[in-house]
Amino acid sequence: MPAADAARARREGEVLHLEGRLDRAAAIGLWPTVQALADGARTLELGAVHALDSAGLALLAEAAARMRAGGAVQVLGAPAGLAELCAAYRLDPQLNYAGALA
Repeated sequence: MPAADAARARREGEVLHLEGRLDRAAAIGLWPTVQALADGARTLELGAVHALDSAGLALLAEAAARMRAGGAVQVLGAPAGLAELCAAYRLDPQLNYAGALA
């Protein structure tokens, strides 16, 4: 049985779901999966993410950027610490660099 805080990614239609603890180890382990699942996704669902650090934020930002290549991206859910990390790294709520062209 997987640990309760284990990071996972799955895709349902156009929704990419991420869950668990998104830290450095998770970001490294999930990156190949997220790359494969992000193309064609339109929504990034973060409701089941319960913790993240700057490496986890980088994973989310890169996933959103990859998804954005196909059009607008919607980010749902606000894990604890996301707003503070976004502010520190100048990301908007859609995980786009503030001031960047959409």
